[in-house]
Amino acid sequence: MRRHSCFVFLFCGIFLPGILGFPQTNTSIDCDSLLPNYEAEPQTSAPPYIIAVSFDNFEPGNEVQVTLEALGDAGFKGFNLQAREVDGDVPVGTFKITDPNTKGLECHNMTNSAVSNANSDVKQKVTTTWIAPQDVRELQFIATVVQNLENFWVGIQSKTLTPMNSESVNVTGKSKRKVCFSV
Repeated sequence: MRRHSCFVFLFCGIFLPGILGFPQTNTSIDCDSLLPNYEAEPQTSAPPYIIAVSFDNFEPGNEVQVTLEALGDAGFKGFNLQAREVDGDVPVGTFKITDPNTKGLECHNMTNSAVSNANSDVKQKVTTTWIAPQDVRELQFIATVVQNLENFWVGIQSKTLTPMNSESVNVTGKSKRKVCFSV
């Protein structure tokens, strides 16, 4: 009887995840290229996902709520979300993990510089909090979203956020514009 129990346990551990449709491999997304570690090509169509942010402007130490959300019923299983300076290729700031479907990642030796999925459950929306660092220029949140092993989108971007100490922004967060009148 003991051998039978061991066989059942071994069978369930090896074959059940594949039978139920769970991937047996650990799919990770590269911190730099934001490409998953498998051979499929990214989708070129408009992504059925958006990145929403709670503020247009930020100061060092500010917490910005960031939400990655599916449009309609296009759920997702995996993602990698980072903040990067516009035209930059390195994550900036850190994430405070507040959603049980998320986990922090270490990119470029910076703890929680990116956030990813903590499980392969289908998600409609995840929310996290990003903490702004010192000395950052305009930035965007950028993500790769994995719907399934064949369908994923790379480089989904949020709107651009501007630091409050930027010369083009005054203390109210509105852009300064020079207006010239000719008489």
